[in-house]
Amino acid sequence: MALVKPFCAVRPAGEYASRIAALPYDVYDRSEALAEVSREPLSFLHIDRPETWFDPSVDIYDDRVYAKASQVLSSWLSDGYFIREDRECYYIYQQIMDGRSQTGIVACASVDDYTGNTIKKHENTREDKELDRIQHIRACKAQTGPIFLAYRANAVIRGIVEKYCAMTPVYDFTSQDGTVQRVWVIADHEDICSISEAFGKISDIYIADGHHRAASAVKVSLEMRRERDLGKISTGNADDAVDVTCPAESDFFMSVLFPDEDLKILPYNRVIRDLNGLSVDGFLTAVSEKFHISVLNDFDMAARDGHFPDKKACFGMYLDHQWYLLTARSEILSGDVVEGLDVSILQDHLLAPVLGIHDPRTDQRIDFIGGIRGLGELVKRCDMQGFAVAFAMFATSIDELFAVADANRLMPPKSTWFEPKLYSGLFIHTL
Repeated sequence: MALVKPFCAVRPAGEYASRIAALPYDVYDRSEALAEVSREPLSFLHIDRPETWFDPSVDIYDDRVYAKASQVLSSWLSDGYFIREDRECYYIYQQIMDGRSQTGIVACASVDDYTGNTIKKHENTREDKELDRIQHIRACKAQTGPIFLAYRANAVIRGIVEKYCAMTPVYDFTSQDGTVQRVWVIADHEDICSISEAFGKISDIYIADGHHRAASAVKVSLEMRRERDLGKISTGNADDAVDVTCPAESDFFMSVLFPDEDLKILPYNRVIRDLNGLSVDGFLTAVSEKFHISVLNDFDMAARDGHFPDKKACFGMYLDHQWYLLTARSEILSGDVVEGLDVSILQDHLLAPVLGIHDPRTDQRIDFIGGIRGLGELVKRCDMQGFAVAFAMFATSIDELFAVADANRLMPPKSTWFEPKLYSGLFIHTL
């Protein structure tokens, strides 16, 4: 069962929340992050992407960069831009984008639940992508970006959330991307106990987004646990020994836990640079062996955007200034939780055998486009940026994500795109 606990958050003083809150660090490249902190000097990117304080000649992984993050966090706390909660609380974090809301509980999840697979994963992580956040957490002695977790909806938690959402939030603003951001503080002891008990009866929690951030937080936690253990072993005085059986703050990582009923996964579309030496006609002939192909004349992209394709095992394809609908032939469909995913069908029966893309994680001929950018981005990539073909995907469902994780399997790369993104800077968990 899940161990979820409240915590004493470091968070923005009310009047600064809208200025500090920023999209996650990995949404930006270096130049984009620099432009954002130039626009807003209090942007949390000054802490999350501390290379923005330095000349471009300074490597983003330089020790001075991480030290700067720690220094700025401490300074902003001292200067009153941040406050530290004086007691452990849960927080409600609500986001509204395009009329759809998702409302989660901000809390600390257990590292032991992660290592013991109560918190389930559906993606592999890469060590090189973890190292940056490991260094950042070490330097700041804090987790600055929440992990996006999901659980099957619970009536007790829903009731408490609805009660607080009828009250005045501590933060209520619209961010640069047009998303409404609202936060409520749950400080009532009974409500805190009820939430903790409710999560304690939930057997499975799932990482929806943030696998690398979670892995980084867990590695630092286990590192700190080993240091505590060594401290206990090395002391000569039993009275000074550290009780490593008693959980420390570093045994938990900051998360936002959302009920599945609130979540919507957007498609993660694909664009390919060339046709692997095939002509357009040759490519279509090869594709037709595994897919039915329909030419979509008079395709109204604006009317179809967000609803194309509109069912599983169907794929939009933009090729040579023409839209097509591909429908997988029955013989390539599968009831397997991974092989039956649309991203697997496309990968296993078109991208690999026809286009020669066998490892989409490393092949430079493929790029991935979040569904939030729409079909127009696929057309632009092909018509203006030299890509040869684009594929519009039907979105993976939250039930499919749960099924893959429950089976202890992994999804293919770039299977899910969640929107809205969780903003950083609204909550910090100090270790």
